[in-house]
Amino acid sequence: MPLSAPRVWITRTQPGADATAKRIRTMGWEPVVAPLLEVRPIKGAMGTAPAPDTLVALALTSPNTLDMIGSELLVYSHLPVFAVGDTTADAARKIGLAHVQSAKGDIHALACLIARNIPAGRIFAPGALEPAGDLPALLPDHQVIRLPVYETADTGMAHPDDITAILIHSPRAARLLCARHPVRAEAIVTISNAATTPLNGHFNGEIRTSPTPDEEGVLTTLGNAPSPV
Repeated sequence: MPLSAPRVWITRTQPGADATAKRIRTMGWEPVVAPLLEVRPIKGAMGTAPAPDTLVALALTSPNTLDMIGSELLVYSHLPVFAVGDTTADAARKIGLAHVQSAKGDIHALACLIARNIPAGRIFAPGALEPAGDLPALLPDHQVIRLPVYETADTGMAHPDDITAILIHSPRAARLLCARHPVRAEAIVTISNAATTPLNGHFNGEIRTSPTPDEEGVLTTLGNAPSPV
């Protein structure tokens, strides 16, 4: 289905939403930044973090973790760090973590990367209160220590007007869109199959799923639409 207008609703959390908006502008589309969710730190969470000398690796599933507790992770700088994707890996390097590898995919790719490099041991995985996937279940030969350091909450923002396409970066955002907002757009571009599933039966327009669960895939999928006139 051709997209007849260039307005794209960016629903992801900040500060990622603004970064996406900059790239959308270079593509010739008009970004509309209105996050469905906001990230909030869980106060005092790192008070129960494991001691660095008891661990074999650090696992990071979102750049939100670095935004919330980045400086507090520097005590683990001697450990190998495994990040779910390039954005998270870049954020880890930016705060000073040196031994960083990117899985360039989703949580399943992250688990595979860890298993190939670390046969067993205790792995620290700080992240969301409601994670998108179950890393401990994917690494049964390891002791994965999950620690919620942030949560995401509904911003309550209304559906922007005159939207051509909507970008969905998480399953939770997709569920919230369906539950709280009338879905009005010509197309929705999602970051993964997991983010597409909640939309089925709730949206009559075109749903395009990124071939890779990352920002590059989302923007490439959006860019494959006919150029707005």
